Amino acid sequence: MTNTISTLTDCPVERAIVRTLLYFELFSYPLTAREIWQFAHFESSEPEQQATTESFEMFQEKLQMLVAKGAVFQFQDFYQTMQHPEWVERRRNANQLADAFLPKARRMARLIAGFPYIRAVFVSGSLSKHCMKPDGDIDFFLITTPGRLWLARTLLVLFKKVFLFNSHKYFCVNYFIDTEHLEIEEKNQFTATELITLLPMYGKEWYQDFCRKNQWAWRQYPHYTPRPTDQVPQGTRSGLKRSAEWLLGGAVGNWLDQQAMQVTVRFWRKKFSHLDDSTFNVALKSRRYVSKHHPLYFQQKVLVHLAARMEEMK
Repeated sequence: MTNTISTLTDCPVERAIVRTLLYFELFSYPLTAREIWQFAHFESSEPEQQATTESFEMFQEKLQMLVAKGAVFQFQDFYQTMQHPEWVERRRNANQLADAFLPKARRMARLIAGFPYIRAVFVSGSLSKHCMKPDGDIDFFLITTPGRLWLARTLLVLFKKVFLFNSHKYFCVNYFIDTEHLEIEEKNQFTATELITLLPMYGKEWYQDFCRKNQWAWRQYPHYTPRPTDQVPQGTRSGLKRSAEWLLGGAVGNWLDQQAMQVTVRFWRKKFSHLDDSTFNVALKSRRYVSKHHPLYFQQKVLVHLAARMEEMK
């Protein structure tokens, strides 16, 4: 295997195939040929023209060459670099469960969209990739009005604690940005993958603007196109929502937003005191324009494991 993989270093397309399979194998998730094509990740150091002009048919030929070499295994319509055929059935089950969760996600997205200062609602995490485990959560990525991000977040968290008994199952609001800071600051394969797979549920115009501001992610994934928005509603506001935003406007709203941020960050600092400042500032990034609640720092774990697997292959 090692000798076979070492011959890939001169071919950016074959290297992208292996890197893509390795990334999703961190989640025990085999891919179809079309998915490998869509998620083929090309680093900036690789010849961009060759990466983007390679046709799907030529891409398939290189994939089959890797299968013939024994560098990639094929089980039914799925491919992986590890010989675990049981992953196929596990993946099919995860896809079926995702189909069952999507209607729930749409209903919850409509509920979230009715809260003050929410301008866009996207599904993120595993469900955005059409994958769900029985113990999984529905994760949401939200865009808010500037200067009211922490107030909007606090209202949603209070609703979850009071009316949903603090259940995360269908209501995990763990990433917020505002409309003036749409470009994601951390730029790596993990954030690019999460970004391009976001599933817009509300705020079509903000999703389109979000994609424009994050073209860096699509340059890493030249075969992946933004989600269709024909069925995504515009970020309109009801009369009740407008009234609530008016009542919470001005100096009162500014003070409440600042207090909400300070109280939340103090709580996080105490609860996650085991995290050093560097980790805390990424995993629980807290600015007036962004709130990220990823205390397990999954991003770093994925990138470290991926780098280790790539090094093994080399």
